Amino acid sequence: MTTPVVGNQRTLGFSQPAPQQPLRKPRTSLKLRNALVGWTFILPNFLGFAVLTLGPVLALFYFSLTSWNIFGNAEWVGLENFTRLVEDKSFHKALGNTFYYAALHIPLTIVVSLCLALLLNQKLRGAAFFRTVAFFPYITSIVAVAVVWNMLFSPEFGPINQFLSLFIDGDLPGWTVSKDWAMPAVIIVGTWKDMGYYMLLFLAGLQTVPGELHEAARIDGANAWQRFWNVTLPCLRPTMFFVTVMVTIQSFKVFDLILVMTDGGPGQSSLVLSQYIWQKGFEQFELGYASAVAVVLFLICISVTVVQFLYNKRKEA
Repeated sequence: MTTPVVGNQRTLGFSQPAPQQPLRKPRTSLKLRNALVGWTFILPNFLGFAVLTLGPVLALFYFSLTSWNIFGNAEWVGLENFTRLVEDKSFHKALGNTFYYAALHIPLTIVVSLCLALLLNQKLRGAAFFRTVAFFPYITSIVAVAVVWNMLFSPEFGPINQFLSLFIDGDLPGWTVSKDWAMPAVIIVGTWKDMGYYMLLFLAGLQTVPGELHEAARIDGANAWQRFWNVTLPCLRPTMFFVTVMVTIQSFKVFDLILVMTDGGPGQSSLVLSQYIWQKGFEQFELGYASAVAVVLFLICISVTVVQFLYNKRKEA
């Protein structure tokens, strides 16, 4: 026997229960999870940076205010090391040589690298081979480079002076054995060794220059120099800025090339700050004083980089 339906539940005053909505995950927990995932990816790199870079830099500033010979405890001396720098003639010589090297190496490397990039960016037969040849010195052992170039720069038997003797009747440069020519010789080798790497960076930048801009400039009657100055260089500004910063930092902390080519000589004619730090810290065991010199070099690199950032930002504005 079936029970008759008296009427609709809605008409009898009954209401159907509302369907249950799925519980939403709080947004805060989702953001926290995403943040943890992101930190998980960057944590290994951050730990490496903290242990290998940040920690030593902080220790550097501390030891620059101490007297420490690597044995025993570091004795706090305050600003005594920096006061000593003011009267240290060897430090002044190394500082001047560092700026001398940077003042010539930076523009030479940028100009040569850019010219090579412009040349090898053309559709020439064998361009890929010559790109490899230009990059090869950058990955060559610095000791091998120094030995070969010292042979080339030999005042008596080197092919460079033999070639110059065809045009010069007087005294020829002494190169690495001369106080006047040792630093120019190192600058030449440094430019030759680094130009391949920065050439690749400029090549990558040239690939991003729209061809339509050159075509429009050519239609307007612009010659090759005008197209380079008004089209190519403005498009290369980000690459030029990066290359300039990297070359500047590399120039101020040059060490290995000078160490194996001239060892800072003759005398102190090619002594730079990085090698002076090495001498004071690992040959004379004056770690506190060497740390003070390293702080000066660190502040120079930071200051130059900040100035370049501000200049580039002003140009983009």
